[in-house]
Amino acid sequence: MNQRIATRDEFRAPAATKRTWLARMVLARLSALQDGVLELHESGHRHTLGTPAADGLRARLDVHDARFWKAVARHGSIGAGEAYAEGWWSSPAPQDVVRLMVRNHSVLEGVDGGLAKLAAPFRRFTHFLRRNTQAGSRENISAHYDFSNEFFALFLDDTLTYSCGIYEREDSTLREASIAKIDRLCRKLDLQPGDHLLEIGTGWGAFALHAAREYGCRVTTTTISREQHDFAAERFAASGVGDRIELLLADYRTLEGQYDKLVSVEMIEAVGHQFYDTFHRRCMELLKPNGRMAIQAITIADQHYERAKHAVDFIQAHIFPGSCIPSVTALLSSATRASDLKLVHLEDIGTHYVPTLAQWRRNLRENQDRAKALGFDDRVLRLWEFYFVYCEGGFAERHISDVQMVLSRPAERGAPILPALAG
Repeated sequence: MNQRIATRDEFRAPAATKRTWLARMVLARLSALQDGVLELHESGHRHTLGTPAADGLRARLDVHDARFWKAVARHGSIGAGEAYAEGWWSSPAPQDVVRLMVRNHSVLEGVDGGLAKLAAPFRRFTHFLRRNTQAGSRENISAHYDFSNEFFALFLDDTLTYSCGIYEREDSTLREASIAKIDRLCRKLDLQPGDHLLEIGTGWGAFALHAAREYGCRVTTTTISREQHDFAAERFAASGVGDRIELLLADYRTLEGQYDKLVSVEMIEAVGHQFYDTFHRRCMELLKPNGRMAIQAITIADQHYERAKHAVDFIQAHIFPGSCIPSVTALLSSATRASDLKLVHLEDIGTHYVPTLAQWRRNLRENQDRAKALGFDDRVLRLWEFYFVYCEGGFAERHISDVQMVLSRPAERGAPILPALAG
């Protein structure tokens, strides 16, 4: 039988560092931790909270500045991310701090309650203003992807794939994982040399290049990021297969024609829940009657979707404005409601995002001097580090995941989908 390790009353700070009522309020909420142990260190003193977890999850958080407490009390988990960016706290394994809070979701809701609730309506209104109309989508995508091509290159592999890889071996490199993911989607689509593939969300061109080079198909790919478009254009021109690739700078809602296959990799998160029906209807219209489409999407557990779609988290506030993580049920309900597309395959690859994000974080740390030479300061680097940590913890705890879904139109009679991944 597990026993609690400590309560908030077991810790007393010296008079010189007497805790404010905001700190006491945060500690009161954290004292409800049940599954896992949190060690708080401040000014040479330790405060241990929680109950030992079956898997031994234990996290350490070092408070370097008393403003940490104010940030968390007033802005909850968003404030914790902001405080990390400011250097007000750190951890030898910050992803474990996130895991602990995600696992104890009722405690996390408590931290996001209280004074933090006062800011929530303003954040929701700001998020509403960023909804993904055609103009809004351009602004939101630009805010994230037009940040700096050179910056993204600091943590991505040389394919510049910015999505979950698939680690077929424990010692797979990030590049190998990226290519394995792309190729797995190509095979699920049953790409053939005579196919015309539409890609919604070009990124920096990795998928289009692989499909054209390895499968000999024609590719039309579209993005609404000017920076990505210009980079991909140069890349395609130098690839030797540029004659098979048509690059567009256009919103998916404005596309015309019909295609044999369609793919979209982790772009649905930028669509917004208000436009899921529009997205699926357009995909149906853009596919031939015997067409097949593959979507890779970050997803949230169905049980948390309704609450999450109306909330604003750290990523929406600071990294990707206008974003919304769907649930599998939300996507399939939309596809059923708005189109004749039917699900023929679904595979969860979410566990592969943990090593993907961990490698991105390591790469960014190893290249911090180059990042600073590009003009990015410590605060920006810590903000992005917390972004990776925030996501890694969510994937490790299965609060969020990543799926590959294959849907087809009624007349599609393609080859069987690949067998499941081993393990």
